[in-house]
Amino acid sequence: MPASRIDAPTAADTGGDPVSVLWMTTGLGCDGDSIAMTAARNPSLEDLLRGCFPGMPPMIVHNPVLAYENGDEFMRVFFDAAAGKLERFILVLEGSVANEQIAGDGHWAAFGLDPATAEPISTCRWIDRLAPHADVVLALGTCAAFGGIPAMRGNPTGAMGLSDYLGAGWTSRRGVPIVNLPGCPVQPDNVTETLLQLGLHLAGAGPMIELDENGRPARLFGRTVQQGCGRAGFAEQGEFARTPGDHRGCLVRLGCKGPVASCNVPIRGWVNGVGGCPNVGGICIGCTMPAFPDKFMPFMAPDRFGLLAARTVRFTYGPVLRRLRQHAIRRG
Repeated sequence: MPASRIDAPTAADTGGDPVSVLWMTTGLGCDGDSIAMTAARNPSLEDLLRGCFPGMPPMIVHNPVLAYENGDEFMRVFFDAAAGKLERFILVLEGSVANEQIAGDGHWAAFGLDPATAEPISTCRWIDRLAPHADVVLALGTCAAFGGIPAMRGNPTGAMGLSDYLGAGWTSRRGVPIVNLPGCPVQPDNVTETLLQLGLHLAGAGPMIELDENGRPARLFGRTVQQGCGRAGFAEQGEFARTPGDHRGCLVRLGCKGPVASCNVPIRGWVNGVGGCPNVGGICIGCTMPAFPDKFMPFMAPDRFGLLAARTVRFTYGPVLRRLRQHAIRRG
């Protein structure tokens, strides 16, 4: 049911005082994750803002791309948080972290002005000020999580993921490690679901999210793209598409990285369960993985491990499985 048709929750239904989400879009990025999040449906952004789940506190999302406030009025909450005046908040970084030590006299990325000097405050300085006070830190999108496109070989900024900047063993004041939520951009419902779970955890109404070895929510990234793909049956039978647009066959020969990339988009879709790269005939380019994009380029070239697996299936049990299924269909 749309959030606009849900009765507003009472104070007894929620997890107490609102949780602030301080969302910095001032890493090196494109704001694509902020835009993607507006397409979330399960739960929706409106659901989070209103706290429409038992035990969950309402959320106040401070995002410069989506905010009505601007200028000093918008920046006030960030300065309060940096001064330790905000009781509980989730710090979200969108975009990779530039190495300001090699920026010369300028800044690679900055956010707001220092009231004392009227000089831009670099994104790195904001992270240094806010992260120690945050209850949870969320690296949103592949750029923030692992460096992404701005961190490609040869980049001049020294771009890196948030874990590289703060350190792999970093934890928040609550002892929570950095939560990485990759995607280029991130899947919309993955954003709101993760914020919902974090909000419930901060309210004492739910456990902390289980993370995998790359700091990603294990429930969302525990399967490969191929394991959730609608074309997986073709792969196990050894049938492979040869040209883009083929309606039959696994896409691994066309460059799909599905056998080696962890992502739930084939199962979850994109907007309201519809869409997503392999669901509409596109290949997976591995955008949720560390070392994307360098490790997965050129995108249209088959991954050698995935191709080896495909060839093994094609010339071993694939033909046998195909014949057995055809026989079963005829008998039925």
